[in-house]
Amino acid sequence: MRKPFIAGNWKLNLLTEPAMNLAGELKNRLRGVDQVEIAVAPVFTALSAVSKVLAGSNLGLSAQDLYWEDAGAFTGEVGPAMLKDVGCKYVIIGHSERRQFFHETDESVNKKVKASLKSGLIPICCVGELLPEREAGKTLSVIERQVKGALAGISKAEVPPLVIAYEPVWAIGTGKVATPEQAQEVHQFIRKQLALIYDPTLADSIRIQYGGSVKPDNIKDLMKMPDLDGALVGGASLKAETFVGIIKAIG
Repeated sequence: MRKPFIAGNWKLNLLTEPAMNLAGELKNRLRGVDQVEIAVAPVFTALSAVSKVLAGSNLGLSAQDLYWEDAGAFTGEVGPAMLKDVGCKYVIIGHSERRQFFHETDESVNKKVKASLKSGLIPICCVGELLPEREAGKTLSVIERQVKGALAGISKAEVPPLVIAYEPVWAIGTGKVATPEQAQEVHQFIRKQLALIYDPTLADSIRIQYGGSVKPDNIKDLMKMPDLDGALVGGASLKAETFVGIIKAIG
């Protein structure tokens, strides 16, 4: 059985004090929820403070990105060891906004996934197609390229902690949501790719989240699909009411 995993990506929002306040409210309202794995991903500047708030709770801390080196002449970057130093357990890699606005490539995603696994961080590796790609019938070919690119050179022994997040870019922040059937088609395809790269048993153990305008009123139907194992939540994770609602809808 794959334990459902809900992660809140706070993106470029919340200064330190509001981030601590939200983390504290989530910690209190989700106390005792153990049937769902939960994480939140604040901005870099709030990670240390939020880590202290979450200490001893059932909420894990995630970063939104990382660099693939621990140290060196890489101005502006943050390495895996630094993330672990402030209490991170997870890191989001290859989010569509990183690919779209900051020229993230399959190659850089691969380097970051390797670095996170090597350091003991759990990578939440994002894949997903643009609207023109879906309309052109290229969804599965895009997903195949991204999955193979992200996992290139990563052995069967290294990969188990990995989480994959399927985020159809056309459904992020738009209010549009893939139907449960559309999401299931892609999640099932991702799992088949994992089986081809590794083996069916390993593929069946890896969790695949859905990301794309997830809310309390649509998560239950999405989670009925056999290959959906949780959600990478964007805007709805910035308010305790909606994020808690999503978790409790499946808990």
